[in-house]
Amino acid sequence: MNSIIELQDISLYRGKTQILKGISWKINRGEHWALIGPNGAGKTSLLKIISGNLWPSSGKVKILGKEFGKADLRELKKKIGWVSSFLTEKIPQNEDIVEIVISGKFASFGVYEKITEKDRKKAKKLLRLLDCSHILGRDFNVISQGEKQKVLIARALMAEPLILLLDEPCIGLDIKARGSLLASISKLCKETKTTIIYVTHHIEEIIEEIRNALLLKDGKMFILGKKKDVLSKETLDKIFN
Repeated sequence: MNSIIELQDISLYRGKTQILKGISWKINRGEHWALIGPNGAGKTSLLKIISGNLWPSSGKVKILGKEFGKADLRELKKKIGWVSSFLTEKIPQNEDIVEIVISGKFASFGVYEKITEKDRKKAKKLLRLLDCSHILGRDFNVISQGEKQKVLIARALMAEPLILLLDEPCIGLDIKARGSLLASISKLCKETKTTIIYVTHHIEEIIEEIRNALLLKDGKMFILGKKKDVLSKETLDKIFN
């Protein structure tokens, strides 16, 4: 099985309002993609469908070879990590960093099962991978916004997902923090087998390892393909008016 995500003619309505229309997208193993578009283009709705948190109004979704409606969605969702700034508010602010990362194994906010030494070692290894060893021993509420985003990524990786959805992870970060976070994401692309979908409307955030892009506008596919071919000034002018 070469494809890891297959969307066929996906449409989504909320009431009478159409949010997504006719989205067909195939992602193969080993590929990393940027999902680009202005606010309101439908990026987050598309992520929710891929992650199994939202059912499309029509069309077919197949993740890791399993078709939605014919597979155990609970098991599939364990293979999909999602990092978004809204998750920051759900994290227990006075909790130890390592325990927050470990909570990703149980898909919970807070750890309610016994933590093993193996879990702790794995969590610390992930933090080292993301260049966050210096925050070990601290609580979540005293680290920077960029460090919080890295902790959320480490938390998502704790469950060893095959797909990682990064929903505007650099939002609200200063230049230094953004550069550090992007360097860590670049490292993930090189050193893990996780397929990354990076959502943004800032073209300068798209790192070298992300070589493919899908551009959305008004809930429709505008263009998709190799990043070097689709991210032209003319195309971006049309997307962002």
